Amino acid sequence: MCGRTSCHLPRDVLTRACAYQDGQGQQRLPEWRDADKYCPSYNKSPQSNSPVLLSRLHFEKGADSSERIIAPMRWGLVPSWFKESDPSKLQFNTTNCRSDTIMEKRSFKSANIGAARSPEDWEKIWDDWRLLTMAGIFDCWEPPEGGDCLYSYTIITVDSCKGLNDIHHRMPAILDGEEAVSKWLDFGKVSTQDALKLIHPIENITFHPVSTVVNNSQNNTPECLVPVNLLIKKDLKASGSSQKMLQWLATKSPKKEGPKIPQKAELDVPQWSTQSLQKRPFPTKRGSTGLLERWLKQEKEEEPVAKRPHSQ
Repeated sequence: MCGRTSCHLPRDVLTRACAYQDGQGQQRLPEWRDADKYCPSYNKSPQSNSPVLLSRLHFEKGADSSERIIAPMRWGLVPSWFKESDPSKLQFNTTNCRSDTIMEKRSFKSANIGAARSPEDWEKIWDDWRLLTMAGIFDCWEPPEGGDCLYSYTIITVDSCKGLNDIHHRMPAILDGEEAVSKWLDFGKVSTQDALKLIHPIENITFHPVSTVVNNSQNNTPECLVPVNLLIKKDLKASGSSQKMLQWLATKSPKKEGPKIPQKAELDVPQWSTQSLQKRPFPTKRGSTGLLERWLKQEKEEEPVAKRPHSQ
């Protein structure tokens, strides 16, 4: 159900927004991994890269599990057991993961619990404008022929809260506050069972409708986030090319005429009578005048005889 997110903050601003306290109570900033893969966007869609918060212990053995890393990952989890060489050939949708089947489905059995999406969702915004942190799981897939590992993630969903029921029956699992984020990420000290207790609907959100420009993932402008009033019908304005076409149609296009009624020509076929010959005399060959006159005279005097069926 979660198909669009937004994270347009510059990298340094996003880093400061993700400040936290480590296990010793020290105020810290998360470190980046593969920072060059982060691309700010007002309109992120599945299979694009998005920043993910996770424990340093996932990457460094013996590290403090309370220390955090930000790593851009592919949205749409590719399981580590996937054997094809092309991740796009995965036959099922792993953009979202239901909380009630997270421990049962084979797609997510190898994944690591303890990832948190840090950007704000395009239709749900925190009351005090903090980053919207959504719980997720991630995995690392290695291409069968070798090459760079692909880190990917999925967003966990739960039943919708009362405020969102009219929009959709599912909503992202939102980690409400720094304490919830710390418990979810610190898998070294918090068990999986205790972490899963953090996954439930919350009411601490506001939301607003946005323009349909978000439907096209190539649109990457602030308009994707601007609230729209669904009760006001927006007047459509023709583009420059459309205005030129309308102007041409008004001045240059031929006028419509009524349907023409075909009129019978005076002489559709030759009428072999003295009357038609007077209207449109046919030229005659020299020396044939007497023969033609005799033929016409004979035609006028004689009645046409109807054809009778031939009988044996």
